[in-house]
Amino acid sequence: MIIREKYLNEIRPFYDSDLIKIITGIRRCGKSVILRTIYEEISKKTNNIIYLDFEDINNLKNIGTIDKLLNYIEQNRKDGKCYIFLDEVQNINDWAIAVRTLRLYNNSVFISGSNSKLLSKEFATELSGRYVSFRIRPFVYKEILEYSKQINKEVSILNYLIWGGFPKRFEMNNDEPTIRYLNDLEETIVINDLITRYKIKKPELFKMFVNFVLRNNSRILSARSIHKYLSGQGIECSSNTILNYMNYLNNAYIIDEIPLFSLKVKRELNYYFKVYNSDVSFNSLKVTNNRYDLDHNLENIIYNELIYMGYDLKVFDNKGKEIDFIATKNNKTFYIQVAYSVVDEKAYEREMGAFDDLDNRNQKILITNDIVDYSTSVVRHIKLDDFLLMNEL
Repeated sequence: MIIREKYLNEIRPFYDSDLIKIITGIRRCGKSVILRTIYEEISKKTNNIIYLDFEDINNLKNIGTIDKLLNYIEQNRKDGKCYIFLDEVQNINDWAIAVRTLRLYNNSVFISGSNSKLLSKEFATELSGRYVSFRIRPFVYKEILEYSKQINKEVSILNYLIWGGFPKRFEMNNDEPTIRYLNDLEETIVINDLITRYKIKKPELFKMFVNFVLRNNSRILSARSIHKYLSGQGIECSSNTILNYMNYLNNAYIIDEIPLFSLKVKRELNYYFKVYNSDVSFNSLKVTNNRYDLDHNLENIIYNELIYMGYDLKVFDNKGKEIDFIATKNNKTFYIQVAYSVVDEKAYEREMGAFDDLDNRNQKILITNDIVDYSTSVVRHIKLDDFLLMNEL
């Protein structure tokens, strides 16, 4: 597995901190690998280190209670600062009490767990500001290239646009086992995690809702538009239920929502939200006859890559013309339009026209899959294969 330096650079300053380090993110995005990499780095400077994986049934059986865990660590730690790693810690009842206790006694504690049971909202409640969390995401394209060299495979940009970046799926030899793996992963997250966790009383309604949202990635949604869709299917569902369902998907890191900013009213429109899937495979699994939604998946990929680069993102309403992203970082702001292609004249006019009436203090960028350079004196065109290798705009 590759060394995911981007995340490690964020975590390293906290290696010796008494804050609890939480490695979080959607299932199977590589949290345990990050935790193991940190363990290997720290083990080079000390042997006062304990690593416990609570997916291991033997660990659960022997030290799977708070008292047994605290006793085990007390008996096995050495004098001085001890580095403690607890993987899948949510399998221990009262895990939060255990890690709060451990941090008080010259221990540096790292934990990770399945996102469905170890959520960001719970961090605030259970740990009361005594933590720092790091969200891990599926691979971006630069990481895919690095990993594909390691496993001696070639992964095209088109393959990335369809099947996304979950690390395990790159071990599959063709589409059939890839689809099976990704379907099983989605089933685990939606059914085993969310429906069971939140005791959802109408699971079929929830599945229909999830399918609609994941199929409509890179689009502006509202509780009203989702309600209208469900009503059209002959299903009644309150707006409050829809908002609760959206929170469940957000909390499990299945989707991200970004706000819509209107220049006309100069404020965020909180009743609309643009939805991006944490991985575009969630959209591709919903299509038939290989009619993959490459236009919206491309925008979703750009979103994931920009987030990885560290940009703060909003959708921009330029007097009724939607600009896909306002990207801000280090006091620099970029207006960004994304399209699969602008070869067609209407597509070109639509995408370029979104920048009309904007001043030139902030750079305007168009990202497409086209080979031809469509840059103008005021708009910078970035080809997709170039963008995917960039670290900064």
